[in-house]
Amino acid sequence: MGKLIIFSAPSGSGKSTIINYLLTQHLNLAFSISATSRPPRGTEKDGVEYFFLTPDEFRRRIAADEFLEYEEVYQDRFYGTLKEQVEKQLAAGQNVVFDVDVVGGCNIKKFYGERALSVFIQPPSVEELRKRLVGRGTDAPEVIESRVAKAEYELGFAPKFDIVIVNDDLETAKAEALKVITQFLNQ
Repeated sequence: MGKLIIFSAPSGSGKSTIINYLLTQHLNLAFSISATSRPPRGTEKDGVEYFFLTPDEFRRRIAADEFLEYEEVYQDRFYGTLKEQVEKQLAAGQNVVFDVDVVGGCNIKKFYGERALSVFIQPPSVEELRKRLVGRGTDAPEVIESRVAKAEYELGFAPKFDIVIVNDDLETAKAEALKVITQFLNQ
């Protein structure tokens, strides 16, 4: 039976880079496949990148309590994690990795308790985060400011996580993440 590893972090903190590194480390990690009500993009296939549901189907499954966590990002645009899919992956012996927002992370941790390790990746400071977001060169100034404001809110959730890794230096943060996750999986 697999275990669960939950990652949450403000945008720009290096979470995806750290997760992608861990996926190469032979830890039998597999991403949780989320559900969404948006249509597939490009070559996306149902059950591979996402489970594609209609907004009505998504609402029906919310009402039936089939999600560990979900969010309506925009009207009729839902994202969420189906309990049944996670259970299938765990039963197959996979260690399931979640890349979720802070509220979703707290909900999954509450549901699975000790079977889950929740990890918060924290930027060294809000100023450094702003610098990284500007450095990416992908967002307009007002988008950056809204991400920074959201990050300030999300940082308040850090104490609710089992582990907080401050990504001041990427190589150090990757090594620290590898160490804590290896210890958790070997318990």
